[in-house]
Amino acid sequence: MGSETKNTDVRVSALFSQGFRPFFLFGSIYTALTVFLWVPAFEGRSELLTIFVPVDWHIHEMLFGFLPAVMTGFLLTAIPNWTGQPPISGRPLLLLFLLWVTGRFAVMMSALIGFHAAMVADCGFLLAVVLVAGREIVASRNWRNLKVLLPLLLLLTANILFHYEANFQGLADYSRRLGLSAALMLIMLIGGRVIPNFTRNWLTKENPGRLPVSFNLSDLIIVLLSIVALMLWTALPSETITGALMLIAGGLNAYRLTRWAGYRTSKNPLVLYLHIAYLFIPLGFLLIGATIVWWVDVQQAAGIHALGAGAIGLMMLAVMIRATLGHTDQPLVAGVGEQVIFAGVVVSTLCRVVGGLEIWPSASLIHLSGLIWACSFFGFALLHISAMFTPVAKKPGAKAQNGVPSD
Repeated sequence: MGSETKNTDVRVSALFSQGFRPFFLFGSIYTALTVFLWVPAFEGRSELLTIFVPVDWHIHEMLFGFLPAVMTGFLLTAIPNWTGQPPISGRPLLLLFLLWVTGRFAVMMSALIGFHAAMVADCGFLLAVVLVAGREIVASRNWRNLKVLLPLLLLLTANILFHYEANFQGLADYSRRLGLSAALMLIMLIGGRVIPNFTRNWLTKENPGRLPVSFNLSDLIIVLLSIVALMLWTALPSETITGALMLIAGGLNAYRLTRWAGYRTSKNPLVLYLHIAYLFIPLGFLLIGATIVWWVDVQQAAGIHALGAGAIGLMMLAVMIRATLGHTDQPLVAGVGEQVIFAGVVVSTLCRVVGGLEIWPSASLIHLSGLIWACSFFGFALLHISAMFTPVAKKPGAKAQNGVPSD
């Protein structure tokens, strides 16, 4: 009995030894479970105990439940590399994780506990993440990384507004787009750093030739213009000027992606996945812009799902796979399992995009997309659950092989 207790303590200690472990594992399980709960609720075959209407609950838990979990796991793993500070682990990490879990239950049970209690419990997690990340960056005087906090603060603001808008208006509208915009800003900022970084590192060693272009004035202009387009879309989602700017931003982000030499990474799926995920950013911008300017009778669902399920979902999965492999003493190579689940999320996303274009019966595509999405993220959990509970001995040079950028 004593040996079993000791082994259990070791596994629990390992789970909370690094930020990515609990958040990646349970974030992936949670996003799969929410899809299984949402589809029957959306079709009126079951009821949820949340004050949100089913579509709002689905959007909220993707943007403010799943996304912050993965984002937190990534940041708590990356920030020590950026700052040289020791990682947050043990009891502080456990408390942060329990705060996330509390928020998920509070939103799910908000019809019972009330609007204000649910909002405080839910938004408290993102506020804690901002404070923790900010403290680590300031303590190390690593000022260049403070910009990461801006999308986090915007995401927190969007979450607060989401609760108010859904409660008092009956349906969250503006805050949906604001939350999605905040998430995309984070991906454009961090993705613009991570993708060229990993691409350059691999190409330099394995495939000499053209390398990604380093961040320069062009990147800055593209990111800033994309932010303007997203803010205009948040406030004025149907205006022609909004559609025009979304089209321009889509084209420029496609150009930005071509500068990172992604076509040369086909032999390294872990790097290629990052490029594929980012590809859905220009696709989403272009679809939304085209809907506004030309396809006025078609809803913007296709572009929204390209951005939400595609850019965000695929980027989160790509980051989870790479960081998990790199930090659990596994070869930094995508195996058959990882390739299958990533392909599954791509197919799931395309099903929702096609459904949003209204060229195929959407009900069947919703079911298919939801099933594939859930199976893919459950698949991630099953593939890596053992490694998440297994301690890893520190090795010289391990930092260079891990799954997050070091600067």
